[in-house]
Amino acid sequence: MRNGLSTSKPMLSHKSTLFTESVIRGMTQLCNRYDAINLSQGTPGFEPPDEVKEAAIDAIREGYNQYSITWGTPKFREAIAQKVTASNGIPTDPDQNVTVTCGSTEGMMSSLLAIINPGDEIIIFEPFYENYGPDTIISGAKPIYVPLRETHCPERGDIFTYDPDELRDAFSKNTKAIVLNTPSNPIGKVFIHDELKEIASLCCEYDSLAVTDEIYEHMIYDERPHISIGSLPEMRDRTITVSGLSKTYSMTGWRLGYVIAPEYLANGIRKMHDFLTVGAPHPLQQAGVVALQLGEEYYRELIRKYDDNRKLFSALLRKAGFQCYIPEGAYYIMTDISNFGFSDDTEFAHWLVKEIGVGGVPGSSFYSRPELGKTKLRFMFSKDKATLREAADRLMRIREKI
Repeated sequence: MRNGLSTSKPMLSHKSTLFTESVIRGMTQLCNRYDAINLSQGTPGFEPPDEVKEAAIDAIREGYNQYSITWGTPKFREAIAQKVTASNGIPTDPDQNVTVTCGSTEGMMSSLLAIINPGDEIIIFEPFYENYGPDTIISGAKPIYVPLRETHCPERGDIFTYDPDELRDAFSKNTKAIVLNTPSNPIGKVFIHDELKEIASLCCEYDSLAVTDEIYEHMIYDERPHISIGSLPEMRDRTITVSGLSKTYSMTGWRLGYVIAPEYLANGIRKMHDFLTVGAPHPLQQAGVVALQLGEEYYRELIRKYDDNRKLFSALLRKAGFQCYIPEGAYYIMTDISNFGFSDDTEFAHWLVKEIGVGGVPGSSFYSRPELGKTKLRFMFSKDKATLREAADRLMRIREKI
């Protein structure tokens, strides 16, 4: 029925039926309903720096309340270009290479819409951030998944890595791009130089692009470096780098993302961005300049704070009976829930919210085949220590309830 009339025409597009609503955001709604501690969605439990908030208030008072240039204010693009050139090693021109977007999520979507043609394939490492599957469907690409498996490395300990032969087999004449997420969500993998060189070699051999999501670039532990694949000389003309301010400065609601791309790609990305969202919030872009000009001490303290949380919460989770995959970066811990006797991760995640009062994300939402994640659950640790300890105290009661 539509407007009281029956119709035989399908009203939804076929592609809209090929994926579900966000599992992560759905778990947040469930946590809200049951007043549970929400360790599902990656919303930091911290505030943006005071000077950045004051800059946003000042910008509103000073009249920055109408549209900016659709691909970003000149000052914000200049600040981004300086940061990316100095920190990521990617020579960046603010006028030719920078597009400001409504978060990195829109940045990724605009990028894929700008490059994908019917029949193109995109390689995605698995497990992956849940948006990448729908992104490929919406853009019209065919996803090709390459598994990341836990492996013991004498130099680095237990890590997730790929099989080089499986990666090579994934490339074909139809490969338009490979999606990289480093540090990655949900497992916190940090791609090292040798891996990036291998990926770059395959991109050059198959004339493919790299689209890289680096939103957690400032959250890497044990003195590992962050390396942008776009900094490799052979990849400067074939890399789209997506990042933003949401996680680093605890401002996920501000929706400030950006895309760095060579000019011949940036022009297409800007057109897609323009007709999707017009532009990111003007006064918040003004404040974003202040955020990007914070000193090195801010980033050192950020890593220290999150590393402390990583160590604390992984130990507390183990005590509660979870097996943990220790992340190299980002602020999530993927766990194995086999010890608790549930055969379905979604059932366990919902039970955990309703009976224990703690929210996590079912592991199946990070895999192309849900059965691969049925024994996994992801928690975030971007909260103050008191909240993490309270969550752990509640999780200790799982055995009593089963």
